Amino acid sequence: MRHAALSFGRPRPALVSLCAALLVSTAAYADLLFKDDSGQEVRLKTPAKRIVTLAPHAAESLYAAGAGDKLVGTVDYSDYPAEAKKVPRVGGYSRLDLEAVAALKPDLVLAWESGNNMTQVDQLKALGLTVYVSQPNTIDNIAGQIERLGQLAGTEAVANATADRFRKRLASLRASNAGKPKVRVFYQIWKAPLMTVGGPQIISDAIRICGGENIFGHLKQMAPNVTVEAVLEADPEAIIATGMGDAQPEWLHDWDPWTRMTAVKRHNLFHINPDIMQRHTPRILDGTEQLCAHLDTARRLRPGK
Repeated sequence: MRHAALSFGRPRPALVSLCAALLVSTAAYADLLFKDDSGQEVRLKTPAKRIVTLAPHAAESLYAAGAGDKLVGTVDYSDYPAEAKKVPRVGGYSRLDLEAVAALKPDLVLAWESGNNMTQVDQLKALGLTVYVSQPNTIDNIAGQIERLGQLAGTEAVANATADRFRKRLASLRASNAGKPKVRVFYQIWKAPLMTVGGPQIISDAIRICGGENIFGHLKQMAPNVTVEAVLEADPEAIIATGMGDAQPEWLHDWDPWTRMTAVKRHNLFHINPDIMQRHTPRILDGTEQLCAHLDTARRLRPGK
C-alpha cells in the first residue's frame, strides 16, 4: 500500500507534460473578457489588430497606449499625433458613417458614451461588430483607460509605462496645488448657445485639482446651456474660455462691459486650447497646468496681494 501511495504522489513525466500542454492550449484559445464603462461585457478571441475609434480622444489615447499601428479608422478632428491625420475617416463623432465603419472590418470599435450617437453605436453592435464603450469622467480615469487600451490591443508594456508616468505627473500636480485658496471659475466652451461644463465633466475635475470651484459644478449635465444672468449672479473670479485652437476667441471679451463682475474687474479672462483641455488623453495634464497657472494669476490679482 505504501508503494501505491508513493506511486500516486509522483506522476509520470509524460503525464506532467501532457497536462502542461493541455493548460497552454486552453490558455491560448481562451477569450479575453472585459467589462466596459457602460457595464457591458466585451469579448475578444485575441488582442485587437484592426481598431476603429469613434472619438478624437480615443484615437489619441490608442497611440499613447502603443497601439496606433492598429488604428484602421477614426472620426473627423482626430489630428494627434500627426500619424492620426492619415487614418481613414468614418464620419464625425456625433454622426457616424456606419457603412464606412463596417467596410473596414474592425475586430474592435472604441465608442464614447457621452459623445457618440448611442443609437448608431447600438446599430454597429447589431451588425456583429465588437464595441467597447469608454467614458472617463475624471482625470484619474485616463490612466486606467490607457491601461485598458493596452490590454485590448496587446500592448500592455507601453500602455502601463504611459499610465505610470501619467499618475506620477498627476500626483505632483495635485501636491503643488493642495491647500491653495479657492477661485470661483466660469468655464465657457461656447458663445451661442452659452455653454459651460457641469459637475460630472472631466474639466470640473481639473478645476478642483487647481484649487478652483466651478460655479456650475452643481449641474448634472456634461455640457449645460446657461444664461448670462446666471453667470453674473454667480460672479466668478475667473473666466476660462476655449473656443477653437490656440487663438483666443473674440467672444471672450464680450464680458468686458460687465465691469461689476469680479473676473472682468480684475482682468481675469483666460484662454486654453481645447485640444489639451477637453480631450480625455494624457495631454489633459498640459491643459490642467495652464488652468492652474491662470488661477494662480487670479490669486495674485486679489486686492492687497
